[in-house]
Amino acid sequence: MANLVGKTPLFISSSQAVAKPDAVVWIRIGADADGQRLDNYLFRIAKGVPKSHIYRIVRGGEVRVNKKRVTVDTRLYDGDELRVPPIRVSNTPKKEVARPIDDVELPILYEDEHILVVDKPAGLAAHGGSGVSFGLIERLRSARPNQPYLELVHRLDRDTSGVMMLAKTRKALVRLHEMIREGQLHKSYRTLVLGDWVNDRQHIKAPLYKFVTANGERRVCVDEEKGLPSHSIFQLIERFGSVSYLNVDLKTGRTHQIRVHAQWAGHPLVGDDKYGDFEENKKIAKGSLGIPFKRMFLHAYRLEFKHPVTGESMSVTAQLPKECADLIACLKQGKES
Repeated sequence: MANLVGKTPLFISSSQAVAKPDAVVWIRIGADADGQRLDNYLFRIAKGVPKSHIYRIVRGGEVRVNKKRVTVDTRLYDGDELRVPPIRVSNTPKKEVARPIDDVELPILYEDEHILVVDKPAGLAAHGGSGVSFGLIERLRSARPNQPYLELVHRLDRDTSGVMMLAKTRKALVRLHEMIREGQLHKSYRTLVLGDWVNDRQHIKAPLYKFVTANGERRVCVDEEKGLPSHSIFQLIERFGSVSYLNVDLKTGRTHQIRVHAQWAGHPLVGDDKYGDFEENKKIAKGSLGIPFKRMFLHAYRLEFKHPVTGESMSVTAQLPKECADLIACLKQGKES
């Protein structure tokens, strides 16, 4: 380490820090990184640097917290002083920058200093990956360059619309994840399924198993032996003969849970391109239900929870998007005529 006798390092805030290839960086940890593991924080400020290199400089004592040697699983806390040695990033092509997203494309349902709740449109992935360069989180960060911390609390499938929450502080994120594990975050969905749903209220507890197909696609199926416990409550809103309109409350949050439970019950979701009735979907897209409908009918309608910091009871609702509301109105009109 450099001899610092007689020198006072210039600290920068943890929210603005970026590793440099030619200089030591001195960072004072703030609320944005309070409680975060050292390795995860270093990955954040040294994007593109191999993880093996990060682990190596920590093991070698080049990274120090409050002037002491540390391990990669050390937790950082508000007020800590972090020393990061010069870290050279390999010369990789400049990556495309995510296009900012505005409040028209992504309506804000609720916001304060700790959380942000938005109405995600169908067709927008929650995050980049799996053939998608940028998702909601990358585009929101691009739209809010001065926001020090912004992370997804939970996810929605790309083709699902509706209520989605993000954390603006690590404290909020940690508490919300605890609430999810403890079943204290309540999610309600609206969906349209094929067929005449029999029961007014039906609990489905079929265990779900996640796997990858030969083509590399993620899929889920009901598997009594290998599946994880899964619980959905389907409640009938209205029957329209060939289709049924339902509310679904989730007691667990497995991947594709509603889609697979509905299919398992014999009533796949309208427009579902993974677990649905593909021939019926083609007919519906052409207008067999009265008007053309070309998406999956699954909408995250309401999120109920206690505020992660204040403890206040919260309920945030996203009304049906126009294409879904128009289809329900058309079905009601056809039923009355």
